[in-house]
Amino acid sequence: MKRLLLLSTTTGYQAAEFRKAAERIRTPLVLASDRCHVLEDPWRDGAIPIRLEKPEESAAKIVEFARENPIHGLVALGDPVTLIAALAARELQLPFHPPDAVEVCRNKYLARERFRMAGLPVPWYRRFPAAAPPPAPDVPFPCVLKPLGLSASRGVIRADNAAEFRAAFDRIRALLRRVLGEAAQWIQVESFIPGREVALEGIVTAGRLRVLAIFDKPDPLDGPFFEETIYVTPSRLDPAAQQALVAATEKAVAAVGLRHGPVHAEMRLHKGDVWMLEIAARPIGGLCARALRFADGITLEELILRHALGEAIEDLPREPTASGVMMIPIPRAGILERVDNLEPASGAPGVEGIEITAKRGEKLVPLPEGSSYLGFIFARGDTPEFVEQALRQAHQQLSFSISPALPLI
Repeated sequence: MKRLLLLSTTTGYQAAEFRKAAERIRTPLVLASDRCHVLEDPWRDGAIPIRLEKPEESAAKIVEFARENPIHGLVALGDPVTLIAALAARELQLPFHPPDAVEVCRNKYLARERFRMAGLPVPWYRRFPAAAPPPAPDVPFPCVLKPLGLSASRGVIRADNAAEFRAAFDRIRALLRRVLGEAAQWIQVESFIPGREVALEGIVTAGRLRVLAIFDKPDPLDGPFFEETIYVTPSRLDPAAQQALVAATEKAVAAVGLRHGPVHAEMRLHKGDVWMLEIAARPIGGLCARALRFADGITLEELILRHALGEAIEDLPREPTASGVMMIPIPRAGILERVDNLEPASGAPGVEGIEITAKRGEKLVPLPEGSSYLGFIFARGDTPEFVEQALRQAHQQLSFSISPALPLI
C-alpha cells in the first residue's frame, strides 16, 4: 500500500480531518509536526518531529525516515511547513511545489516582485526594516502594513495618515518580536486596494491549475484590521469576472513557479482588474475545507490525498449545491467561559454544523495580534444567498461569555 506523509503544525485544526480522509481511502498516513524533538514519540503517534526554524534539518529527517519507510506522496498543511515539504519532496523525487516557489509564497515582498514582473496589477509597495519605523514615512495613504513572516491577516493593519502609520508599525513590530524574535526583519507597506475580495481554491498538476471553487467574501474587508468571516461558493460574480479571476490565478501560479499540489489564492476586484493579494502553496486553512464536497461526497481532504498519490481527479466535479463557512470572529480579548445557544443555532435552516474550536478557559486574542477563531459555522442550500443568510442567522443566535484576562504580576 502507498504511504503518505502529512506535514502540519501542532496547533493546526486540519490534521484530524486528513487522518479521517486517509482512513476512508485506506491509505497509511505518517505525520510530521513540530512537537518535542527531545522526547521519543511524546504523543505516541509515531510522528516525525520537525523544527520549523530548521527546514533543511527537518527535511533530512524525513528523507532518512523514507529510506526504511517509503513515502509515495506528501501534503503540507499551513505555510510554516510548506518549505520543509518542498525540500523533502525534492530529495525524494516526489511531485510537489519547488522550494523556490514556496519561499516566494511565504514572502509578501518576493511575491509582489514576481507578480509585477509577470504583468499582474500590483499596488505601490515597499518594505521597511522592522527595527525602527521611518521617521517621516513617504508612503501613499491609505496604506496597509503587513508583517512578512506571518499569514492569515495576522498583523495586517490599515493606516490612513502618518500617526496611524507609526502606531501600526510599532504594534506590528512588537508582535513580530514576540512571535519571530530575531527573524523579524521586515514590515511591508502597500497602498490600500479597495474593492471586493474573493478567494480561489485550486490544485496544480504539472504546473496546470484546476479550479476547485471560487469563494465570495460578502463582508467588506476595508480595515483597520482584516478579519475574514464568511466564504460562500459558487460565486455570484458574473462569468466574465470569474474568468478574469481564474486567468489571474493561472498567471500567478506560473509567475511564482508552483508545480504540484493545492493552492489558495486571495484577490481583489478593483476598477475592472484583478489584484492578486497572495497565493499560498497549501489548501484553505482551518476547518474551511468542510465547505467543499465533490462527486460521490468526496471531501476536499480526500481529493488532495488522492492527488498526492498520483490519482486522476479531473472527473471529480464540485457538488452543485451552494455551500459556505463562517469563521467565527473573536469579539474581544479575554478568557472564554462558555458558548450559549448552540443547539438552536445548529438547528437553523441550512446550517449543517457548528464547531467551536476554542476551549473553555482559553485566552482569546483578536486580530491583529491573534491567529485563530472561536470556531466555524457550516451551511448548505440551493443558492449562495440562502447559505449566506443561514450563516449570519446562526451566528446571531450564538452568545459568547468572555471574562477579562487578569494581567500577570
